[in-house]
Amino acid sequence: MTAQQREEINVAGAAPALSHYADAVRFGDLLFVSGVVALDATGAIIGEGDVVRQTEAIFQSLEAILAAAGAGFADVLKVTVLLIDVEHRTLINPVRQRYFGAHRPASTLIGVKALALPEILVEIEAVVGLPNR
Repeated sequence: MTAQQREEINVAGAAPALSHYADAVRFGDLLFVSGVVALDATGAIIGEGDVVRQTEAIFQSLEAILAAAGAGFADVLKVTVLLIDVEHRTLINPVRQRYFGAHRPASTLIGVKALALPEILVEIEAVVGLPNR
């Protein structure tokens, strides 16, 4: 693998990383977006106790990451949604639909016992097909 094949993408003003990772990594025409959670630029929780507000914040962050890579929601091939309570799926679906519009990515929903911080209710990662440059 050469440096030309792999590019790390970090978005200025995004939430600080909770560990050792990039916001996204481009490899060829694919972009792998790390799990996004509802943290502001200082690392504070956005929408504590509100899964819909957290999901909205996640999609806003995801939008910035996609834009930094020259992509948009229509380019998302797959999302993985991690939820503390899988019953919240029906609450967050309208947010997803608003951002994706007519485009429907492949999707996996996983119910989890905990995420990186106890206040985090949802985390979303994505795989993106980058438009021809």
